[in-house]
Amino acid sequence: MWIALWMLIGAIGLTLLIISIGVFKFRREIQKEDPDYLLNYVHKKANTGNVSLMIQYNDESYIEVNSNQMLPLASTVKIILALEFAQQAAEGIIDSKKEVNLKDLEKFYIPKTDGGSHEAWLSSLKEKKEVVSVPLSEVANGMIAYSSNANTEYLMDVLGLPNINEVFKRLGVLHHEPVYPIVSALYIPTQLKNEMGISKQEVLEIMKKMDMSEYCSRAISIHNSWINAPLTKKEKGDFIKILNRDFQKVWSDRLPRSTTSDYISILHKLNKKIYFHENVYQHLEPIMEQLMKNRTNQEWLFHAGQKGGSTAFIFTNAMYATDKEYNRTEIAFFANNLTMIEQAKLSRNISGFQLKFLTNRAFREQVKKC
Repeated sequence: MWIALWMLIGAIGLTLLIISIGVFKFRREIQKEDPDYLLNYVHKKANTGNVSLMIQYNDESYIEVNSNQMLPLASTVKIILALEFAQQAAEGIIDSKKEVNLKDLEKFYIPKTDGGSHEAWLSSLKEKKEVVSVPLSEVANGMIAYSSNANTEYLMDVLGLPNINEVFKRLGVLHHEPVYPIVSALYIPTQLKNEMGISKQEVLEIMKKMDMSEYCSRAISIHNSWINAPLTKKEKGDFIKILNRDFQKVWSDRLPRSTTSDYISILHKLNKKIYFHENVYQHLEPIMEQLMKNRTNQEWLFHAGQKGGSTAFIFTNAMYATDKEYNRTEIAFFANNLTMIEQAKLSRNISGFQLKFLTNRAFREQVKKC
């Protein structure tokens, strides 16, 4: 009996040791800085159709890999909302200084679904004092700087989805799926389960087969219902329990898609500062150009902006910059169907890759020859 007990204890100890070694190796792997990782990853996965990279330098294409491949954008799509916000603010359609009660944003906040982005934004507001309301411009800032999904969905209501989806036509973007309320879409499985009284597995099968027109229609309907009758704290907690990895994958795969080619065309317009009216840029730059709040960046860049996005399966990033030697760079990178390690390593190394391209001529030539 005692021998068996000690054997069991030994087996548990060995298992814990193996897990500890695995965790250590995982952390070491994802924490290692390697600016070349992104480029190597693109070359390795190019034939899968799950990765796309396009870089433009001084109006010249330096690399195009699957640049016309439609891939889900995740939060990078919020650039479109920022553009519509700036346009409407410049035209006086909305008042960027209008105060927004934080409770109005809570209607669209679902805990544990945004990586803590909304809470991080709220914490930044309340560092010095208690805050009850913020200007509409700060709501837009929280959408870009912190990637708050609640702020994004609130702005969809303020700006109007039809107006947001007209941005593509105005910009001459050829391949972009419509924007719809992506937070509200998370509730569709619960809605189906409540309507039909069926199991989670049956709901999952229906979700996989549902066409996008019904999916978007349901998301919009849920969004509209939350405006006047938001979920209670308990209801939010209950529906989060349904969102296992299978449901998250369905949701992730159905996020609005576009191409790096189209986003490079958008970034180019933001970078040159001549496409929109001056008043539009005045509203847009404080939101989009978070990079310029860093004093070090101010020393060598005239302007720079970016927006990234991610889910458990996606990593995307779109950035533009003009340095003080008047070199203009636009970089768009989209990847889907990632493993946990791939997602973590891309997230870790995107900034290093961008910086190396912007500052290292030899590296730019290396990229150009690929």
